[in-house]
Amino acid sequence: MRHPEFHRTDRVGWLRAAVLGANDGIVSTASLIVGVAAAEPEKGGVLVAGIAGLVAGAMSMAAGEYVSVSSQSDTESADLSRERAELAGDGEREQAELAAIYVSRGLGPGLAREVATQLMAKDALGAHARDELGISETLSARPVQAALASAGTFAVGAALPLLLVLWVPPAKLVWVVSGASLFFLAILGGLAARAGGSPVFKSVTRVTFWGALAMGLTAGVGAMFGARG
Repeated sequence: MRHPEFHRTDRVGWLRAAVLGANDGIVSTASLIVGVAAAEPEKGGVLVAGIAGLVAGAMSMAAGEYVSVSSQSDTESADLSRERAELAGDGEREQAELAAIYVSRGLGPGLAREVATQLMAKDALGAHARDELGISETLSARPVQAALASAGTFAVGAALPLLLVLWVPPAKLVWVVSGASLFFLAILGGLAARAGGSPVFKSVTRVTFWGALAMGLTAGVGAMFGARG
């Protein structure tokens, strides 16, 4: 019987963008709300600042992810074009190069040459992309997917602390938003760890620590330059 296996590597692309977006949405919006609220303005001002932060942040995340992942995609495409030309110009040399890679990984020279020959007979470019360049279908750059995942989860994450502004009294906004946002971050860290198959406690501790630090600093800045000063 074939041993069933379940891996999560195929989730890396969208999971990274989604976790980054949701985490940034919670942290940046909550920090913005806490910082503005610490300056003691009216609730309307805090709400406007939070909404502006949500819209600007979501667009920034989408643009940033698209541009950065597009750069990765362009680099991959350039490398593949160069490799395609090298295969067309000197296939034997490329076959020897691939065999040498397999030897460095532990295969004997004869077996390495045979493996390289058979793999290149089926898909020469795919074999070199995977084993020489480290480019695979699973981990290849997908700019649109990354942009949508990051922007969408940013908006969802930012909406969580923003909704608290609607019903929490202004005097309690700093503490309620801070505490609730740390709770949201802990849940996010746990979900991300479960989706990626990594340790839950480590993920939760990491996101809550940096979230608390960000909100603490912005609250201090708001109190320093706000009405209390």
